[in-house]
Amino acid sequence: MAAADAAPSSKADNRAKLSEPAPANPRQTGNNTFQFALANGMQVLVIPDHRAPVVTQMLWFKVGAVDDPPGISGLAHFFEHMMFRGTKEVPDDGFSQLIAKNGGEDNAFTDHDYTAFYEQIAKDRLPLAMKLEADRLVNLDLSDSHVGPERDVVLEERRMRVDNEPQALMSEQMHAALHLSHPYGRPVIGWAEEVRRIDRVSAQDFYDHHYAPNNAILVIAGDVTPDDVRKMAQDAYGKVAARELAPRAEFAEPPRLAETRMVIAHPDAKVPLFNRIYRVPSYAQGLPGQGVGLETYAQLVGGDQTSTLYHVLVEQKKLATDAGASYDGFARDAGEFSVYAVPRPGVSLEALEKAVDQVLTVSAIALPRDNELARAKTQLIASVTYRRDSQFALASAYGQALAIGLTVDDVNEWPKRIRAVSAEDVRRAAQSLSRKEAVAAYLIPGAGR
Repeated sequence: MAAADAAPSSKADNRAKLSEPAPANPRQTGNNTFQFALANGMQVLVIPDHRAPVVTQMLWFKVGAVDDPPGISGLAHFFEHMMFRGTKEVPDDGFSQLIAKNGGEDNAFTDHDYTAFYEQIAKDRLPLAMKLEADRLVNLDLSDSHVGPERDVVLEERRMRVDNEPQALMSEQMHAALHLSHPYGRPVIGWAEEVRRIDRVSAQDFYDHHYAPNNAILVIAGDVTPDDVRKMAQDAYGKVAARELAPRAEFAEPPRLAETRMVIAHPDAKVPLFNRIYRVPSYAQGLPGQGVGLETYAQLVGGDQTSTLYHVLVEQKKLATDAGASYDGFARDAGEFSVYAVPRPGVSLEALEKAVDQVLTVSAIALPRDNELARAKTQLIASVTYRRDSQFALASAYGQALAIGLTVDDVNEWPKRIRAVSAEDVRRAAQSLSRKEAVAAYLIPGAGR
């Protein structure tokens, strides 16, 4: 959660916005999605869902941890918190209290590429939720009395979620080594020493140059019509003036020359762990077919207890108590492919890593069996089908895609693209994993040096 305060818009500003043309008519962009834009630059996506008289509003800002200023990592995440600190009209935690009193719930989250805020509420309360979001887009209270205490909250959150969690510390170190000069190597929550530098001035500047309607995507899923949303959005958000945005940097990462390896000993680690993360193309960055190939390969080789890694290492060779793989491809820049394994007592991490690599090597040589490939694709497509039962999951899927530069079609056609993945595509994905594009780590219980 979070927020900051910018100067309220003047009456002249509001009059100027009221005189601007109405937004364009909603345009159908899929089987059941509609898009339009407000005159101030806010993009709007509507997903009608009339099964219940409820609605999910998500406001996605194209700003995240990659946009943290040098030396102040964690500012985007901190600012998410500050968005709940109140405005002059709705002070303190009045935002969440009003949503709750009207039967709704709200929250927010920050990633490297975006920050999102959401409310789930009865459809007749949607104008209230929009009004509250529009208010804190303009009138946030960024006084020192709010910034200081919330900075302490974030530092405590970091202590609880990262500093006291050995696996989180290992992941943080691995990402810092993997991404070299790219800000994906900075933790979203920020390095503690840099979070302490956040003050009212840096928060105000971040607010002024990122939290603007022309940097936002509004996603509404629920019991609404596109025309209803068009009118409500214009009434609430159309009065908010566009702002000059801070340009987003484009990063050219230096080549990795070799695999990075690390051993982390921590007294709070309960069991040993092997983990390796590869830098790979994302959906937004890769060539057509690369993302779905990696997604399918991750599911087949390590997606669940039916996967190859689990079958070979846990059930067959009895070297591990758990093993798996995953692909994180929803990013503006590079994606990540991860493998992990937890050894059985008496099995060394070196032996376990060797066994993991044997599985990966075989999958890069031999084509997957037809029934295994079909099962992996069915599992992936089923997860998308089930997602359509949840307004929140549905709104999140579209919002995340749009926030990183993908389109509605990319979301709608994803199942079709998964179905088209061939055995050769999967083998090609396996062959694309390069050790020089990876960081491998051992986490072991015990005192570090």
